[in-house]
Amino acid sequence: MNSRHAHRSLVLCTLAFMVTMVARLAISPLVPAITDEFSVSNGAVGLALSLMWAMYALMQFPSGVLGERLGERKVILSAIGLTGVSSLCIAIAPAYGFFVLFVSVLGVGAGLHYTAATTFLAKQYDDIGSVIGIHVAGSPAAGLIAPAAATGIAVRYGWRAGILLGTVMAVPVFFLFASRIRPTSPERPDEPLWNRFTFSTVSNLLAKPSVAFTTSLAFLCAFTWQATASFLPTFFTEGQELSPEIASGLFSLYFLVHGITQPVLGSLSDYAGRKPTTALSMAAGVIGYGSILVGDGLPVYAIGVSSIGLAMSWGAPLQSRLIDLFTEADRGAGFGLVRTVYMVTGASGSLVIGLLADLYGWTVSFALLAAIMGVVLIALGSNRLFKLGL
Repeated sequence: MNSRHAHRSLVLCTLAFMVTMVARLAISPLVPAITDEFSVSNGAVGLALSLMWAMYALMQFPSGVLGERLGERKVILSAIGLTGVSSLCIAIAPAYGFFVLFVSVLGVGAGLHYTAATTFLAKQYDDIGSVIGIHVAGSPAAGLIAPAAATGIAVRYGWRAGILLGTVMAVPVFFLFASRIRPTSPERPDEPLWNRFTFSTVSNLLAKPSVAFTTSLAFLCAFTWQATASFLPTFFTEGQELSPEIASGLFSLYFLVHGITQPVLGSLSDYAGRKPTTALSMAAGVIGYGSILVGDGLPVYAIGVSSIGLAMSWGAPLQSRLIDLFTEADRGAGFGLVRTVYMVTGASGSLVIGLLADLYGWTVSFALLAAIMGVVLIALGSNRLFKLGL
């Protein structure tokens, strides 16, 4: 595949990932309006969001397997299309039960994208850390668009109109991807899908100690990311009593820094190593969450949010580490399986933090996030100190 098509693939995969993230992140700043509409608690909406992220996580393994079986292009197009349709359904949900159902379907559609797209790009580039950093930047790019746009639309037309942002963006990207990316050949066109889901295959992929260690760290980081993406605006509006507009602005700042630092940390991990780069992001997380908890005033909040944005760029070095641990023949299924494991468990972040906020307040719930960053930092330091080789 020529370099021009490779670069086009990277750009359009990043746009496609951005679309799937816009659809999900548009919900977060609308949480207060949704709880009022359906007369439910933060924990109830947190449950719906946890189900969405859980379905997203569960689809990572099938995404890799389907990419091997059908070709990555078909899987990515399916992800974009289902994302747009499910966003439309959420916007017209007549009751809380339907809201939960359609939000879960959104998780399924969005979950089809990432593993297939990452393995597709890994075939075309050698510096996978840099490529993953750029691809993952589609997420914070969505964060720049979704909170402010969804909030602005909701203020004028209601939260349901804000949710439609995902549908509006999905349509043009779907047709652009379909017209500009050539069909991809499947790696395993004749192998039955069930063969990739057997216990022996799954256990062999997860058995390596370095894979298990990295997956455990990724779970803790994913828990924190899910909670932050779900409740950071609400933390500022309800916990720190800021206006929705300022809270959305800080959320956008978070994603701005997140977007800028993803490629930087990805490139740094190619040259300085995956683990030191991950440790840097964890240290920033401890500082960032601590700042927004004990600080006072917009400048302090801005510094804290910026540090959190750097911390949540852990995906570039950690995911690059996971790609390194699998052979090319097992990369689609292996990378997808590990993502499913750490994201299914990490999806509980929305539910746990929502419940803690209802029971004990936002200070306690976000203090837990700071503690988790500290645990990961200690684990990385211990591994290096005692030369465990994990």
